[in-house]
Amino acid sequence: MTANTAQSELIEKGWAALPAEYRIPEKAPTIEEARAYCQRLAETHYENFHVASWFLPKRLRRHFHSIYAYCRISDDLGDEVGNREQALALLNLWGEELDACYRGEARHPVFVALAETIRICDIPKDPFADLLVAFRQDQTVTRFETMDDVLHYCHYSANPVGHLVLYACGYRDAERFALSNHTCSALQLANFWQDVTVDYDKDRIYFPLADMRRFGVDEATIANRNFTPQFRELMQYEVEYARQLFTKGMPLIQMVDRELAVDLDLFSRGGLEILNAIEQQDYNVLRARPAISKGKKVALLFRALSGKFFGRSVA
Repeated sequence: MTANTAQSELIEKGWAALPAEYRIPEKAPTIEEARAYCQRLAETHYENFHVASWFLPKRLRRHFHSIYAYCRISDDLGDEVGNREQALALLNLWGEELDACYRGEARHPVFVALAETIRICDIPKDPFADLLVAFRQDQTVTRFETMDDVLHYCHYSANPVGHLVLYACGYRDAERFALSNHTCSALQLANFWQDVTVDYDKDRIYFPLADMRRFGVDEATIANRNFTPQFRELMQYEVEYARQLFTKGMPLIQMVDRELAVDLDLFSRGGLEILNAIEQQDYNVLRARPAISKGKKVALLFRALSGKFFGRSVA
């Protein structure tokens, strides 16, 4: 068997584990078909995206649909295939399609729509490519020695999303990007601390190993769902660290137009509510996954709506 044949087989097996609509078609769709594809993917796969899109200027919605669709499929290629070699083969193929998109040779509906977004919003390739670095890393790296190592992972897994949002909205300065990085990394950490057991079932631990040693927590504690005083102290420490990152990123809300500010406020405070939910169950994320109550979601949404429609500051 040749190397090319083996690679093709890995790719074919990988596609078989994913929705059929993810496959690369033989014939590129029209721009109208591509836009509809991305909108459908965005609004049926992630309810919060649909809510957030209420606040976006109409002229930007299709761009956020294409960006989201790219992120969604990229993530699924890495996380939903269930086989490391197949996932890596698909991620490499997806990276080749990204390169082709920037050459004007898009075939997949996501890249047909994304090419329009890239052209109109003048978005460089780096943030799209960086996301693939993270998804490839997920296949081989499952432990992190220090918080700096975790944040380096966030540099590729979360921060590029914030950069893409800023590019789409016409912002491209270092100061806003730096503040966005704080918020996006904080959101990633909040998700990690919410999903400790979910991630462990995938053989991933995002607590820095140095912090685990410092607080006297070993892997068996997580594996056995053994909530100890030491684990509580570790969790409290990590929650506070993430909360401080959210605080560092908050000034960005005052530095963008009102529509984007509402979205930033909604997602930032949603992340903070996850941390509050962890705190409210005494940091025992091993017993049950913390979640934001429906009442809290309604309150966050009302707060965002009042900021948009009644002109109240969202700070």
